[in-house]
Parts: sequence; structure tokens; C-alpha cells
Amino acid sequence: MSAEVPHRPSQSLESRLLRRLLSHLGNPPIEIVLNWTGERLAPQGRSPIGCLRIADRRTLLSIMGDPQVRIGDAYSAGRVNIDGDLVLLMRSLYGSTSARDGSRSIWRHLTPWHRRPRRNTLVGSRSNIHRHYDIGNDFYALWLGETMIYTCAYYPSEESTLDQAQTAKMDHICRKLRIRAGESVIDAGCGWGGLALHMASRYGARVRAFSISREQIDYARQRARVQGLDGRVEFIEDDYRNISGKHDAFVSVGMLEHVGVENYAVFGHVVRRLLTAEGRGLIHSIGRNHPEPTHPWIEQRIFPGAYLPSLAEMMHVFETTGLSVLDVENIRLHYARTLRHWIERYEAAADRVRAMFDETFVRMWRLYLAGSAAAFEVGQLQLFHVLFTTRENNNIPFNRQYMYAADVL
Repeated sequence: MSAEVPHRPSQSLESRLLRRLLSHLGNPPIEIVLNWTGERLAPQGRSPIGCLRIADRRTLLSIMGDPQVRIGDAYSAGRVNIDGDLVLLMRSLYGSTSARDGSRSIWRHLTPWHRRPRRNTLVGSRSNIHRHYDIGNDFYALWLGETMIYTCAYYPSEESTLDQAQTAKMDHICRKLRIRAGESVIDAGCGWGGLALHMASRYGARVRAFSISREQIDYARQRARVQGLDGRVEFIEDDYRNISGKHDAFVSVGMLEHVGVENYAVFGHVVRRLLTAEGRGLIHSIGRNHPEPTHPWIEQRIFPGAYLPSLAEMMHVFETTGLSVLDVENIRLHYARTLRHWIERYEAAADRVRAMFDETFVRMWRLYLAGSAAAFEVGQLQLFHVLFTTRENNNIPFNRQYMYAADVL
């Protein structure tokens, strides 16, 4: 008598296809629910940490055709919903894909061949920056804190507030650069002016600060007038390629991501041309452990034209331009903490963001902030500080003690 074969419930074609996709992604510990069939796809051999609910067949087929972009779009539109901690869920997804051999080639395979990042020409850069930074100073003021700084903070302790950490970041940069009273400094990609104003008010520098975001420049000029610093800080709406003169120091915080790797040599030659023989510089940039394209959903929906370089790629700025690297620091965990603080503030202001834009915008930026926090927490993204000087300069510190001296003025 033959053994009875146990009954196995049949699965729909959609669930079988989705199971294959999950296998390619490393079987992350996420449960998926197909709302129109009621099917639940539990992670294999693991307890789920969250649940992803897909609204209908059309949404699923769209995701299967282009998962990197369409799942973000579906979440933004409310056709995909997530139960559980969004950052934790994103961490598990990143961790599962990076743990598999060849995960980078898998993502490339899932990306349409015709997709190309936007170029950072003189015209293209202005358009790219306008799409991200000129969506309203009032929006950013809801969650960036009093400093209005949209880059990684630097936490002296785990108890530091966001504003304390942003101030500490500015001091950390100024100490590395050994900014002194009366020195001339270029701030390329100055944002809303926080660092430029800090260098002038706390360190006595004379600063020329550049951005191609009109809203940022207008805001920064107003801050300078209110603080009585408009005689020491000049905010200029122009591209870094048009900066002129000779200066004691150069700093760029959060701008290299928008330069484009194809322009790094040009960027380096501009910096060298601007520095005096004993000039110093610092570039603060999000980066990666290895070259990889910008996530297409981020490039298309959030940061057009953005590229996050590996450390080797960053060296193209220096290697052919007469500049010497002095120090490299990676503070990615500080960016993870910064993003956690931003997310907390963003969620507290979600109703006001919704009134400014709509529910789709609220969800889109929630996903962007959560995904960024997760990427830094699992080490998919890095935050590099690269300190440099001119090749011939010997007037440099003998060790790092100067960065931590009590008297920095």
C-alpha cells in the first residue's frame, strides 16, 4: 500500500513569481500579503520582522517589471503598505541582498538597461539641484533643526541633541582645517549657510559661500543680515566651476555627491587653482565601499544627478591635480544617528508636510529617510571626511592632536 502524499495548498502564479524574486534578494525576513488573494508568503526558516502588503495584481506586476523603482512608487502611492518598523525592515532587506554572492550583479540585472543618470553639466546641475533643494525652505525647516543643516552631524556623546551635534560637526571641520581669524575660505555647496556663518562668527574667517539653489542663497543671505555677518560672509548663487581668486581654505560639505564622477578631475583642478601655496581643504561626502550606481528610485524621485563615490573614486579629485590627502575619517554611524533624529522630527511634522504637498509626498520622503538610515546602519553607505592640502605644503601638523585642542580660536 503506497504512502499517502500530504496535501499542499496550491499557490497562485503571482506568489510563485514573488517567491523567486525574494529568493534572488536573499530571502529577507519579511512576510508578504497579496490582498486580492489573501495569500501570505512567510519568510523561509525565519520569523518575520515586518509585513509588506500589496494592494492588487497590477501593482505586483509593475513591481516585478522594475522592482528597484516601482516598489518605492507603489509605497508612495499607498498601493504597498508596511506593518512594522520601516527602518528595521529596510535594514533586513539590505542585509539579505548584500549577504548573497553577486548581489550587485543581481540588482544590475533587475535594472532596465536604458536607465541613465542625469548629467551634471552647468545647466544640468542647476536643474538637478532645483528639483531637490528648491521645494521650499519651510519644508526643510520642519525637521532639520535650528541649524538648518542637511548633512551628517557629529555626536560628541550619545546624549547630544541634533542641534548640538550639528554645531559639533562644524567645529570638527573647522579644527581639521585650522581656520584662523582673517583667513579667506571658500564654502562650495553651502546649503542654507550654517557652516559659512559659523566659520565667520566663531573663527573670524572671511567666507565666500556658493550654491546654485536660489532658495538656499536667499535664506542664507537673510540669516547673515540678522546675525550682522553680511560684511564677513558673501553668499553667491553660482556654480563651483566659476569660483575665482586665491584662498586659505576650501570646504565642501555634501556637494561632491552632485558633482558627478566624470567631473572629479575638473573639480580637483578648480580647488587647486583656488588654494594658496599653504592652502588646506576638506571634502565631506556620502560614499560607498565600492563603485555602484545610485539607487534608481533615489536618482529619479529624490536626488536627480546624484552619485555616491567609493573612496578610490574620490581620489580622482586629488591624484592629477597637485593635491595631497592628509587624513581620511569615516563617520557613517553619525549619519545613521542624524537620520534617526530627522525621521523623528519629520514624523512629528507629517501633518504639516501633508498640508504643504500631499500624502504621496509624505510617504515618498518617509521611505527615503528610512532607507537612508538603514543603509548607513548596515554599512551600505559611508560618510567620508577627506582632509587635504597642496602637494608642496610642509606647514602641516605633525600629528592629530591639534584637532582636539581646547583652544581652537
